[in-house]
Amino acid sequence: MSDTRPGDSAADPRRWWGLVIIALAQLMVVLDATIVNIALPSAQHDLGMSDANRQWVITAYTLAFGGLLLLGGRIADLVGRKRTFVIGLVGFAAASALGGAATSQGMLFGARALQGAFAAVLAPSALSLLTTTFTDPKERSKAFGIYGALAGSGSAIGFIVGGLLTEYLNWRWCLYVNVPIAVIAVFGALALLHDRPGHAGARLDVPGVLLGCGGLVAIVYGFSEAQPRGWTDPLVLTLFAVGVALLGTFVWWQARAPMPLLPLHVIKDRNRAGCFLTMGLAVIGMFGLFLFMTYYLQVVLGYSPVKTGLAFLPLTVAIIIGSTQISARLLDHVAPRMLMVPGMVLAAGGMVILTQMTIHSSYTTEILPALLLMGLGMGLTFMPVFSTATAGVAPQDSGVTSATVNTSQQVGGSIGTALLNTIATTSSATYITAHLTDPAKRALVVNEGVVHGYTVAIWWAAGIMLLAGLVAGLMVTVKPPKHGAPANAPVQEPVA
Repeated sequence: MSDTRPGDSAADPRRWWGLVIIALAQLMVVLDATIVNIALPSAQHDLGMSDANRQWVITAYTLAFGGLLLLGGRIADLVGRKRTFVIGLVGFAAASALGGAATSQGMLFGARALQGAFAAVLAPSALSLLTTTFTDPKERSKAFGIYGALAGSGSAIGFIVGGLLTEYLNWRWCLYVNVPIAVIAVFGALALLHDRPGHAGARLDVPGVLLGCGGLVAIVYGFSEAQPRGWTDPLVLTLFAVGVALLGTFVWWQARAPMPLLPLHVIKDRNRAGCFLTMGLAVIGMFGLFLFMTYYLQVVLGYSPVKTGLAFLPLTVAIIIGSTQISARLLDHVAPRMLMVPGMVLAAGGMVILTQMTIHSSYTTEILPALLLMGLGMGLTFMPVFSTATAGVAPQDSGVTSATVNTSQQVGGSIGTALLNTIATTSSATYITAHLTDPAKRALVVNEGVVHGYTVAIWWAAGIMLLAGLVAGLMVTVKPPKHGAPANAPVQEPVA
């Protein structure tokens, strides 16, 4: 078919304003994974949370978000992306208000889980709306440059906003702030966004939902529990075993289901699979950096919450420049892997610089150059990953494809937090045990041990970043749009 549709970029003069709305919603979802990190000590004190339970403020969100993404993506395909986008925004705002008004830890945990559930509907809808709105290769590069910048920098922006709100208002505003953002996005979506109708005749793959979402929840929960309990804890091992078994059964079922939750051709495509893997590996390293640098700046260097948040600002700016000014301009002319591979090498280089930090490191001369390299590297990588992974997908599969990209990001974050934190704490304990010979110097040795643990874990993160670059180089072989690659061509909806 060649008729012009409301969702096609050539027919919609307000599409760039629509991009602003999509980007605003995506930013809200991504930064909410980290915005409460800096506020956590205040919330813990106010609501009387134990040290063991406080992790649930983070885990409840990531668990619901990561576990339900495939379901959210398929719902978007079935009932329409614009409708699920608006539902996700309204639900996210309501859950945020509930969390901000929490009077007990249980109420806050429940609100965070609700936020995660609605984020799982919102995130794939946002990315698939972007995919179906911008089909022209040149415009698509610009749009995905902006989207990639926000997806990559959203976590860092969360630290900045979280620090400002916690220091000058209180921790509850880290949740309340979502309400006005969501209200603006809802009105903007209703006025500006267009969408093809959903597929009313299609049915939801219920066994696929139970197997796929159950497996993801078990895996994400397993990694979140590995951090406090240890990797050999019976609960952790059981969760991993159950998760792997459920996901294995899920793949078997998807090959046989009449209307699969995740059509296997989506992940069998070499380029798309390479993008999913690259994203997951890159985020493992990135989340490890955020975790360590937050503690390093606040605990070791003694920064305030606001100063800690602002310390991440150069990273955010570098991601935006790498994504919108470099990747978006070059993707039409070079193959995606020519951006992704150097991007991961740059990010790994930034990590290597951070392995040299000590308890007396200077931010300007030692930390800042590393953050700038990391930011440029992630900006170069994330934009072509999002664009290539969602290019050329049939409209009826755009939601679930978008959900799979988000799932690799979410699962990568869970793995990164648990894996690198375990490496850091183990290395710290070994160092402190070996060097604590004079009780009078205990505080100094403990601080040195903590930083030593961080540097060991950051070496691992650098290696994982390089592995992401290798995966991108070997698997993502698609050519640039201007060289005749069909992947970025608009895919018309088939006629019934």
